[in-house]
Amino acid sequence: MRKEFPGGALAVDDVSLTVEAGTVFGVVGHSGAGKSTLLRLVNGLEEPTSGSVLVDGHDLAALGERGLRPVRREIGMVFQQFNLFRSRTVLGNVLYPLRLAGLDRATARARAEETLEFVGLSGHGKRYPEQLSGGQRQRVGIARALATRPKVLLCDEATSALDPQTTGEVLALLRRVNRELGVTIVLITHEMEVVRGLCDRVAVMEDGRVVETGEVYEVFARPQHPTTAALVRSALHAEPDGELLERLRARHPGRLVTVPVVDGVPVMEGLSPLLREHGVDFAFVHGGVGEVRGRPLGSVTIELRGERAAVEAVEAGLAGSGRRKAGVR
Repeated sequence: MRKEFPGGALAVDDVSLTVEAGTVFGVVGHSGAGKSTLLRLVNGLEEPTSGSVLVDGHDLAALGERGLRPVRREIGMVFQQFNLFRSRTVLGNVLYPLRLAGLDRATARARAEETLEFVGLSGHGKRYPEQLSGGQRQRVGIARALATRPKVLLCDEATSALDPQTTGEVLALLRRVNRELGVTIVLITHEMEVVRGLCDRVAVMEDGRVVETGEVYEVFARPQHPTTAALVRSALHAEPDGELLERLRARHPGRLVTVPVVDGVPVMEGLSPLLREHGVDFAFVHGGVGEVRGRPLGSVTIELRGERAAVEAVEAGLAGSGRRKAGVR
């Protein structure tokens, strides 16, 4: 699929992605990578210059405006800046798409109140958006998107305007939407931390192209593209570089080695026997180990102290298991 704008600007270039029903799929990349254009293609707001966009078996480009309407009702949209009607109450905002869909007043009201309860805003229906916090406004936006009971929920930088704590709360809500309602979620973001906390699979975009895609843990543990590796480092904060690395080198004159902690790769288990075998001492100098999709991931940086040949033997023993010497990229 390609999307070229007048003047030759190429926003989406030869992108081919499959999102399985019932999953959470992240699309991540820096500003200008083509993420938002891709999302507009998925909800039918843009037509591809070439190729096709299939949603639940429907080719959007072939439907025409009239044919798009019922398909769009199956797609909910959550925006970065909430896009709520300031003149309408919380309940009025959630009622709006239901009334457009033709539900009678009583049915629409019952559905809207049920949805507000699901997102944790029961009792807030008479308030106005200006009376809510950013996180509450985003919950209203999610409720409005869910009110028509869509099969697919598109989230365009849905947490970018929120603080870290509120971001976590919104991500937890989106996890509930996926698990309890079975809604497929496609999430656009420039934050790898959001992908880490929510998504099953991820595509990394750069200059309109998908440069890497895969299951989230594998992409985090073994990034193949330099853009992906940089995004992963920004989320994990586990491997020292730059000024931090220089400070560590100043305090620790031995050999600094970064050892990955990756599920299924027993590097750390083999470290102690190697150290004993070669008579090398060590000290932990830096590290960060967390979880991605419930599996451990991170790294620890150690200082190796001993005879040069012995230290090199330990490094050689670790080689092939994914270890990286600190400071070497």
